[in-house]
Amino acid sequence: MNNNQKEDRLSDPGQEQMIDAQEEMTVTLDLMDGTSVTCAIVTILTVKEQDYIVLLPLDENGENNDGEVWFYRYHENETNQNEEPELEFIEDDEEYEIVADAFDEYLDSVEFDEVMDEE
Repeated sequence: MNNNQKEDRLSDPGQEQMIDAQEEMTVTLDLMDGTSVTCAIVTILTVKEQDYIVLLPLDENGENNDGEVWFYRYHENETNQNEEPELEFIEDDEEYEIVADAFDEYLDSVEFDEVMDEE
């Protein structure tokens, strides 16, 4: 993630859509440079009582070939569920590493679950 994404915003919360049978959710981020990027929502993690969203940026074909993910602090308005969620850039390297580690643990648990389901 880079500083160009510091004030990225979700555009049109209605943009979330069902893609396939796996119910992949996507959002469109309006970046500070004026471009928009569609991202798949990988998961929302809670770390130290703070929610973080993990996004997988997609190219124009709906694919991600480099495996890069973006982490943002994630806030929903508890009193108004229809309000657009806010994303906040993670500037602190230590906080970013904690979230990255939590995401690695999430991936490990998903892989373990998939292996157990196959047996």
